[in-house]
This record gives sequence, structure tokens and C-alpha cells, in this order.
Amino acid sequence: MNVKMYTDGACSGNPGPGGYGCLICMDDEVKKLSGFCDKTTNNRMELMGVLIGLEHVRKLVFQDKVKIRNLEIISDSAYVVNAINDNWVANWSANGFINARGESIKNSDMWLPLLSEIGKLKSRNVIIKFTKVKGHNGNYFNEEADKLARTAIESGEM
Repeated sequence: MNVKMYTDGACSGNPGPGGYGCLICMDDEVKKLSGFCDKTTNNRMELMGVLIGLEHVRKLVFQDKVKIRNLEIISDSAYVVNAINDNWVANWSANGFINARGESIKNSDMWLPLLSEIGKLKSRNVIIKFTKVKGHNGNYFNEEADKLARTAIESGEM
């Protein structure tokens, strides 16, 4: 099975209250996930949307509820997509998440579990691809992920 996962994050102020949204499209089913964080940043919410989606997919795979061959993660976040596709995160990991100035890489506390989830899925032969889409450009599922994130902020529920 091929699965597409659309993710987005939003923040009201940066930092400020934030939300994430994730839509997981499998065959004819769309699973919607969202959540809220009181004090956060936009980049953290972008990462959270991906992380929560990966955790959900991994549980399905490890419980043998679905056989996923390809997982495409689609985001309008250049930060998330470029960090994976341009090997930034691999370099950060190799350097212990410390940059050239000896400072900790921002959001390493989120990157580490995200990379762990990717590794677990790859151990089950799931091929993972990250794709960047332009935000607010008419992509239905990207727009829906954005709505989930913004609704989470408005509701303010954890």
C-alpha cells in the first residue's frame, strides 16, 4: 500500500500558542490528527505534525494492521523537508546535534524521536519520501492540514 501523509504546523505569535495537523491518506480512508501546545514555535509544530503522523503509521505497521510499501510525507515546511532531503539532519546527528559554533541544534529534542520513528518504519521495509509543497496554494490536503492546526490553536486544547 502507498500512503500519503500531509502535515502542517501553525503558531499564533512565534513563540506563542501553536497547533499541528496531519492527514494520513490510506486507500479510501483519511485519518485526521491534530493537537495544541501552549507555548511553542512554528517549526516545532511543523515537526510535531510529522512526528505524530509517523507514530500513528508505525503503530499500524507494527500491529500488522496495514502493509505499507511507500510513505510520502508532504509538507509546506522547507525546514522539515530540506532538513531530511538535503541531509542536514544526518549531519546534525553525526555531530551529536551540536553546530559548528558548539551550540545545540534547535529542536533536537524533536528531531531525535522523529528520526527514531523513521528508522523503525524503514526496519519494516517502508520507503519514506519527503515532498515539499507550496503552502496556501490550493492543495486540498495541505489546506486541510493547515485548518486542523489552526483549529487546534483556536480550541486551545491539549
